[in-house]
Amino acid sequence: STTAALAMGDALAVALFEKRGFRAEDFAVLHPGGRLGRRLLLRLRDLMHMGDEMPIVSEETLMRDAVLEISSKRLGMTAVIDGGGRVAGIITDGDLRRGLEKYRDLLDRPAKACMTRYPKIIDRDELAARAVQVMEQHKITSLVIVDGAGRPDGVVHLHDILRAGIV
Repeated sequence: STTAALAMGDALAVALFEKRGFRAEDFAVLHPGGRLGRRLLLRLRDLMHMGDEMPIVSEETLMRDAVLEISSKRLGMTAVIDGGGRVAGIITDGDLRRGLEKYRDLLDRPAKACMTRYPKIIDRDELAARAVQVMEQHKITSLVIVDGAGRPDGVVHLHDILRAGIV
């Protein structure tokens, strides 16, 4: 009889939620610390690396210096900016491996020779859960966050999202 009472209570609760138009987003507001709450409320601006934490080099930076930037910021990548300060590309650990196969003098070349042009970008106000979707779709682990003019605003790594409990 207790099982029947629990089932009846759940059925009444669901019927009331539907009648009042209660949505998952409403639940998230009431329970922001839970997994659903974090998935529906946590934005990239809350997780992103910015300022001195963000790996960034210019297109003309020598690859030896770009490698140091990648290593020192510990995100496995660096954003590459053009002369106007807009994101022109990205260099990942994979790009470095491919560059070493292609160029014997890779470390003496500019970053633009090794970068992947048109990296996947995202806005700081997007949900962290959306970033996970983009990362899974493109099989990548980092996204460059840009402002309205295409300038780098930050970087988010899959590990940041995992630590936040989104996945």
